[in-house]
Amino acid sequence: MTDKKIAVVILNWNGVEMMRRFIPSVVSYSQEADVIVADNGSTDDSLQMLRAEFPAVRIIQLDRNYGFAEGYNKALSQIGHPYSILLNSDVEVSPGWLRPMLDYMESHPDIAACQPKIIKESERASFEYAGASGGYIDWLGYPFCRGRLMSTVEEDHGQYNQPVSIFWATGAALMVRTELYKELGGLDARFFAHQEEIDFCWRLHNRGYQLMCIPQSVVYHVGGGTLNQGDPRKTFLNFRNNLLLLYKNLPLTRRWRVMPLRCVLDYVAALQMCLTGHRKDALAVLHARQEFSHIRHEFDDKRDAELQAQRKQEAVSGHKFDIPEIMPSSLLWQYYVKGRTHFSQLKWK
Repeated sequence: MTDKKIAVVILNWNGVEMMRRFIPSVVSYSQEADVIVADNGSTDDSLQMLRAEFPAVRIIQLDRNYGFAEGYNKALSQIGHPYSILLNSDVEVSPGWLRPMLDYMESHPDIAACQPKIIKESERASFEYAGASGGYIDWLGYPFCRGRLMSTVEEDHGQYNQPVSIFWATGAALMVRTELYKELGGLDARFFAHQEEIDFCWRLHNRGYQLMCIPQSVVYHVGGGTLNQGDPRKTFLNFRNNLLLLYKNLPLTRRWRVMPLRCVLDYVAALQMCLTGHRKDALAVLHARQEFSHIRHEFDDKRDAELQAQRKQEAVSGHKFDIPEIMPSSLLWQYYVKGRTHFSQLKWK
């Protein structure tokens, strides 16, 4: 048994060198936590290295590679700490990184999850693409961050250092109340990897919880450690999973407007990829749409559960269910047509 409130859980799959590089900072600067590695059936020397070089790190050994989502679900089912942090294996943490998040969560019981500020490990003046200083989406389902719109990543000058309510917290460093994670069934394992944390955060909002970014906590993320940018597999997962999270979580009144528009925009994106020489990525988009059409009805039970949760929130609040962290305008329009490339330039309405 342990009296520590936080479990820092690192999911690993054949990442022996990545862990050797980054676990020392986690062990050194996480005195308030138990550091746990959940191994997704690695075939390299990960487990031998951990036992030899980091004996204080607890190991949860899974029998095969379950992917990001189910790997964490299986790991957190064995965690009894009040708080869990899902931490990527390619993250370097900074001194004192846990305390600001823990203090905030302890004093705000309505906050279900939070994230630190994410800085790019190789360019420490810049935000990191996947998370930056807190995540949002627009009404069409396109994710963006405070510090990153589309492919434009801002430098960090402290402009987003205030704690703020967010729509999604990055899975690279996600702090969540452990029992609530289990109550919601964790991450959707059918996503396998990519955007499963956005789906999870949306489900939290559907139940009336809030999420925060606490920039006083800082970590440094390599990014792309599982699938590199430009990998057609990553393109496929991002497009397919984005459609699935919309299908599961959009209120009925919005779904019939959003989904046809997304169909058009996805085909435009595929055409643009093809014309710019990224034929494999274009094919991945078409494959993603095809698979979404084939499997979406497998998610009807989850979709009905989310609609029920939204209706419950409407009954409690007495007004139409709404999530203010969803931008009610188009990110594509603002970015490509209006030239607004920084988060602070966005017009929210």
